[in-house]
Amino acid sequence: MRIVILSPPGVQSLDIVGPAEVFWEAARRLGDMDAYDIQIMSTGAPSVSGTGQLRFLADRTIFDPDEPIDTLLVAGDPSFQTIDPDVIAWLQRRVPMVRRFGSICTGVFLLAAAGLLEGKKVTTHWECADKFARDFPAIDLDHDAIYIRDGALITAAGVTSGIDLALSLVEEDHGRDIAMIVARYMVMFMKRPGGQSQFSAHLVGQMSETTLIQKAQEYVLANLGAPLAVDDLAQKIGMSKRNFARVFRRELGITPADFVTAARTDAARRLLEDTAQPLQKIATMCGFTDVNKMRRAFTRTIGVSPNDYRCRFQRPTPTSFERSKHSAYETRPASRSELQL
Repeated sequence: MRIVILSPPGVQSLDIVGPAEVFWEAARRLGDMDAYDIQIMSTGAPSVSGTGQLRFLADRTIFDPDEPIDTLLVAGDPSFQTIDPDVIAWLQRRVPMVRRFGSICTGVFLLAAAGLLEGKKVTTHWECADKFARDFPAIDLDHDAIYIRDGALITAAGVTSGIDLALSLVEEDHGRDIAMIVARYMVMFMKRPGGQSQFSAHLVGQMSETTLIQKAQEYVLANLGAPLAVDDLAQKIGMSKRNFARVFRRELGITPADFVTAARTDAARRLLEDTAQPLQKIATMCGFTDVNKMRRAFTRTIGVSPNDYRCRFQRPTPTSFERSKHSAYETRPASRSELQL
């Protein structure tokens, strides 16, 4: 089964290596190294420069004579700038001839530009999702999914999510048991919990350009523990409730209530990452009033519970010994030998 990974210049190296390792390991576990024939397809040059100062020797280029392809994956370029018309023409010719196709990260832009995503639901990396939505507003984009399967199409968020994508294809081809064996060997989830939101930048929504709405947002961010219903916010900036809600949604694309929830969740995320405060205290500090409300907000917006989020992302804190040692160095007078040094 031939797997071709189309790799543009500057490709995210893990978009190639991650899926390739999954397919190779599956073939090894099957005892049939011909189960997957993995090829790197360049957009022209005999080699492809990747991130991390890696360079890949391409098996073929888009200008070589066509050969059969079972699965075609388009890798992404983190510095995505231009769409090569030769690549678009190649995709338009080759995709109708394959059994299944897909993209990793910004590879979805190339499939969209080639007109191959009409009526499909897709995903891409959270950092470039807004640009994709602006460039291709008619395409159904899920900003949060790790990967999405829609018929013969499968799209992934990018970087490590290419591994998730490849595992799902191995499961489709050879069953869950083989896919589980590969996942265990690679020390990863068979299907990771939650979506991209747990990894994305905090409070990704932009501030409004309307001064009064900005004022309301600033009030929310500075007073998370206060009552922040639509009535309260509208009154704070001197607008009617109905007009405030309408203008807010028009400016930001979300409701005031959704912004408040996002702001409180964002503040709670930082406390979970940076402190050892109990969950109830964090919930109270961020305006959730109780842990259950905070848990529901986390599950709805980022797909994991507060406790799971803390387990994954809490920054290590110094041990009591390290703190006392550090304190001793800070407070005791310097010795003669130290002053001489």
